[in-house]
Amino acid sequence: MSSTVLNLDEEAKLYTTNAEREKYGMLATLFGIIVALDYLERAYVRDSVTAVEYSPACTRLLSQYKTMVKLVGDDVPSIEQFMSRYRMDHPAALHRIKVGVPATVEHSSEAGPETGKWVAETTQSFITFMDALKLRMRAKDQLHPILQELVTGYARFKGSKDWEGRSKMVAWLITLNGMKASEEITEEQSRQLSFDIEHAYAEFFGSLSSKEST
Repeated sequence: MSSTVLNLDEEAKLYTTNAEREKYGMLATLFGIIVALDYLERAYVRDSVTAVEYSPACTRLLSQYKTMVKLVGDDVPSIEQFMSRYRMDHPAALHRIKVGVPATVEHSSEAGPETGKWVAETTQSFITFMDALKLRMRAKDQLHPILQELVTGYARFKGSKDWEGRSKMVAWLITLNGMKASEEITEEQSRQLSFDIEHAYAEFFGSLSSKEST
């Protein structure tokens, strides 16, 4: 009776076609991005990298992550399932992915002096986003880019981390970030989002006005 002899030195192949090889290559790239993002988050918390070094690196990794998720498609139903499947223990990366923006934006850790240009740009971002809601834009791919730009500009203001509007806008960023590109918020969510943004807008100008009067 003949038996198959296994060569323990022979590399096991994960794929037999070019399409499968491409798929596993993209999954490996996604795995690497998550690991890199986790290392970056931990390094920033330990002050091993400065905010100036951290912000662009984090933005680049988040952008690469979003691109890879689109490419792998149905092979990755959710980031949690992907990390569970490959036994990835990277909570810092998972949090950053869910937020969708660098910690410097989420926490407004290093803000500079307020300038007229910043006020004008942030005001325009508020108006643009409120107009989008009034025009009944509801899809994630319509709202998320505008809100992300708004939060990024808003976070530049010193003291913004203590404003109630910041935490609410970041929460909405997380909500939108967890949706599919074509998925839409409900009418109830739209009304609440509009209320929160208008409140943040009023708080933003109220805080600036109080500073100017002191």
